[in-house]
Amino acid sequence: MSKAQIYKFYLNNKYIVLDVNSGAVHIIDKIVYDILDYYVEESLDKIISRFSGIYDKNTIKEAYEEINILVDEDMLYTDENDLSDIVYNKENIIKAMCLHIAHDCNLKCSYCFASQGNFKGERTHMSLETGKKALEFLAKNSGNRRNLEVDFFGGEPLMNFQVVKDLVSYGRDIEKTYNKNFRFTITTNGVLLDDDKIDFINENMDNVVLSLDGRKEINDAMRKTINDGGSYDVILPKFKAMVDKRGDKDYYIRGTFTNHNIDFSNDIMDFYNQGFKKVSIEPVVTSEEMEYALRNEHLEDVLKEYEKFSKEYIDIKKKDKDFYFFHFMIDLKQGPCIIKRSVGCGAGSEYLAVTPDGELYPCHQFVGETEFMLGTLDTGIKNEELREKFKMANIYNKEVCKECWARYFCSGGCHANAYFAHNDLMKPYDLGCEMEKKRIECSISILANL
Repeated sequence: MSKAQIYKFYLNNKYIVLDVNSGAVHIIDKIVYDILDYYVEESLDKIISRFSGIYDKNTIKEAYEEINILVDEDMLYTDENDLSDIVYNKENIIKAMCLHIAHDCNLKCSYCFASQGNFKGERTHMSLETGKKALEFLAKNSGNRRNLEVDFFGGEPLMNFQVVKDLVSYGRDIEKTYNKNFRFTITTNGVLLDDDKIDFINENMDNVVLSLDGRKEINDAMRKTINDGGSYDVILPKFKAMVDKRGDKDYYIRGTFTNHNIDFSNDIMDFYNQGFKKVSIEPVVTSEEMEYALRNEHLEDVLKEYEKFSKEYIDIKKKDKDFYFFHFMIDLKQGPCIIKRSVGCGAGSEYLAVTPDGELYPCHQFVGETEFMLGTLDTGIKNEELREKFKMANIYNKEVCKECWARYFCSGGCHANAYFAHNDLMKPYDLGCEMEKKRIECSISILANL
């Protein structure tokens, strides 16, 4: 047995231990929490001696026996799941696609990884013909999988909305031919939303991602209009109108925090106070040279902010069960399967991004990085070596992941973040790892309090 097989922490008035390999989570007494530091390497007698001035002998024995029972029932210190020789996605099935409907945008966000929508290339829109090819490509390369994900993305996809509408219609037509079900999502900044677009999106999109960074002053400092004005007052009423009409269908208000708003819980609360119940706010990922970048010097404050908000979140959830913060949602019921939890999002293998010209990339964040082009809709996947690299970028092949307690929750982290931070798919983005681990702690402690 190894200490690395468990992870324990104290947060939000709960002592918690996680069995790393099984995923079992236990809320424990402080005495059990204390004993676990010595359980593997010391005998019961030695542990009794060690804690004799703190706990009485019988209490120590009872706590020790509790641990023994969990071990015997394979709920603590369970063996490693060695899947290092696994062949992931052997059939090269594709199940999700990000369609870059428009390499163009009507905002100029300071931190935009897409270079204000053009992805380091020409401003261009996807043709209906290319979009149809993409849907057919997905349908033909998805094997026996019936449910397929399609995200209309940009730039700003509403700038090419007629093609979005036509592709939804085309998708519904070919579903019958291929025995598939397309689940459509759209990501939008909302500037061009009107009643007709809102009604169409609400009727046809299984999920909607609405980009807004938070408080008016925060949003307007980073998400500027073409004329350098603030976008908050333009967008907010349109997002409210959409969500009001959307009923119980999924959506997320998605923000980005930088070093300008490390107090991002205030931005989350602004969302909530505006009536949005499903929210997300992501840490910016950019070069450290950028003035607004998150750097090591900011990490401690960011982690404290997550902890602070987790306490507030517990209080809100007790009164309003419909409020969801994306990063505090966690599945402790052992789904998805262990293989999926080992390999992550599937970028470059199960998931592809398609440019307006029909080029294929591992995901939207790699678009424009020509060395990551996998092929085209016409040729199919040609760069087999690159696809295999993405398949191999799993927790069993990443040295830093092998010993990390959070590996089955984060699945090795974002490939793009790893590459842009270290020029290596196998080296996770350090700051991202630390933030993710804190979010997992917060998520588990929240469930323990609800």
